[in-house]
Amino acid sequence: MRAVPQGRKMASRRRAIVVVLDSVGVGALPDAGDYGDKGANTLANTARAVGGLSLPNLGALGMGNIISVEGVPPSRSPRACFGKMREVSAGKDTIIGHWELMGVVSPKPFPTYPRGFPKVIIETLQRRIGRRVLGNKPASGTQIINDLGVEHLRTGYPIVYTSADSVFQIAAHEEVVSVHELYHICATARELLKGKHSVARVIARPFVGRPGDFRRTARRRDFSVAPPGRTVLDYVQEAGLGVWAVGKVGEIFAMRGIAESIHGEGNMDCLDHTVKLIRKAGPGVILVNLVDFDMLWGHRNDAEAYAQGLVEVDGRIPQLIGHMKPSDLLIVTADHGCDPTMPGTDHSREYVPLLAYNKRLVRGARLGVRKSFADAGKTVADYLGVACETQGSSFLRTMGLSGRE
Repeated sequence: MRAVPQGRKMASRRRAIVVVLDSVGVGALPDAGDYGDKGANTLANTARAVGGLSLPNLGALGMGNIISVEGVPPSRSPRACFGKMREVSAGKDTIIGHWELMGVVSPKPFPTYPRGFPKVIIETLQRRIGRRVLGNKPASGTQIINDLGVEHLRTGYPIVYTSADSVFQIAAHEEVVSVHELYHICATARELLKGKHSVARVIARPFVGRPGDFRRTARRRDFSVAPPGRTVLDYVQEAGLGVWAVGKVGEIFAMRGIAESIHGEGNMDCLDHTVKLIRKAGPGVILVNLVDFDMLWGHRNDAEAYAQGLVEVDGRIPQLIGHMKPSDLLIVTADHGCDPTMPGTDHSREYVPLLAYNKRLVRGARLGVRKSFADAGKTVADYLGVACETQGSSFLRTMGLSGRE
């Protein structure tokens, strides 16, 4: 692997495209019982719940070779290298999962608030924004705006709520509290939530509509904590290569190490943007998050919709691969589980799938059970020829590829 001085442009013409199927786990980790997730298997249990999945394109890459999935038989000659990865970090949330994918392991989970946030936090926030807040309890985002929306319209008080995740969410009607003002309120909350109360994300949740027909809009914004260490994205950018984020990736990394962030509105729109980037972007990394699996279906225990979402993404795989250059590396993985067949609506502590594809591969190799999600990021850096001091072990040689042009 060729070391590159930090900040100096390099001659690499390669790209790595990393697609994160948000929450598509492939089986409970050994410590899943400690998290209440014994028996979780998002992919396999979803397939079983709907009588089998039809994923011919992911199946051809080797998805059915990773674990047994009803309707997705193992390929006799998988086109991609295949395996699964274990999470080393504590917790099971989106931010920690993505950080580990890019080389930063988090030894402590983010705090959660099953009884709502401490009185001192709420009172300080109210004082700083000059208005009271409603709610302050765990709740479904769609349900709480229906429950408290009328009072919000009458008083103008923002609605504060959380979930099983480490999030401080603030909802407000766009005609009552402008989106700009809602963002300011969230930025104020982000400043307060530090130290032992440093939640992973403060999320602005604007909505519109009238009583009985309130609808959240696409102008959501996440105010995340920054990674505690340098990620693969930092090193890639410092080496003079591009880093493009699609979906909520930019917010997950607090825009650090990212040149351009495209938010997108759902899985299909994010894939549309990904195809455009594959066609026009230069060397570097395209990191994509497909959030609908988690946000729309996993947390709502909707196995049918989850399965349909997998089918829809599967149908886009040929388009992604069709626009790839021979020098491109595609990695398909996930950041945690969110088994829609399990009791409750929390994330699940699971292995994540690993598919790694390059057009020069004749047949995919077994990548086994990787010791950390960070192996994905290390492989990306290795492939691009970027030296980085992050966690993880590259599987590039196992793929039969090298870190040279």
